Amino acid sequence: MAGKAALVLRHVHFEDLGSFGEPLAGAGYEVLYQDVGESSFLSGDPSAPDLLVVLGGPIAVYEGEKYPFLDDELAFIGRRLDTGRPILGVCLGAQLIARSLGADVFASGVKEIGFSALQLTGEGMEGPLRHLEGVEVLHWHGDTYSLPEQARHLASSELVKQQAFCVGANILGLQFHPEARTDIGFERWLVGHAAELAAAGIDPARLRGDAIRHGPRLRAASIAFMQEWLQGLRHDG
Repeated sequence: MAGKAALVLRHVHFEDLGSFGEPLAGAGYEVLYQDVGESSFLSGDPSAPDLLVVLGGPIAVYEGEKYPFLDDELAFIGRRLDTGRPILGVCLGAQLIARSLGADVFASGVKEIGFSALQLTGEGMEGPLRHLEGVEVLHWHGDTYSLPEQARHLASSELVKQQAFCVGANILGLQFHPEARTDIGFERWLVGHAAELAAAGIDPARLRGDAIRHGPRLRAASIAFMQEWLQGLRHDG
């Protein structure tokens, strides 16, 4: 089906749709980015697009006093959730969805940055995330969330329990970064987050090497996951 619209809220320019771009285009979605700091950010009706995607960023949901747009973004996401129409959140995006659903978002006590495999729950293995079983995915966060009351827990990692949740077929939050392209653009992640990596004592050369080793399998699995998730969406809410 052609002619569908995907609105993408982007907080850091290099944290874009990445590997998700291809399956979205293949499913007939026209993508529109709205970037933090631009007049278009959060403009329009949150119920209008066929899909809303909320991407990651190196700030915390609970830092509304420092970044006032977060309160507006939470309200925007909340209005979207009220419609029941499809929404996908990645990292910060997943935390914003969780908070909008009434969950707590807080510091996890660890910096989970690097590649490691997920442990899927039984429900996670029954859905599109099964394509990522055993795949080394990219993690890049220091916060986590409590599972929203109405959500299903889909995946964990060795360090952080909450890695993915869903509410029905249309609401999905991913704490990790399956979308990250490691074949192009990954150097922008390393440069853009250089201060965070240095503070956490993480060697960018190691991350770069892991990206080269794990990237091709991650990209293939992420595309397969996204294709299946898009096929299962209910656009009538």
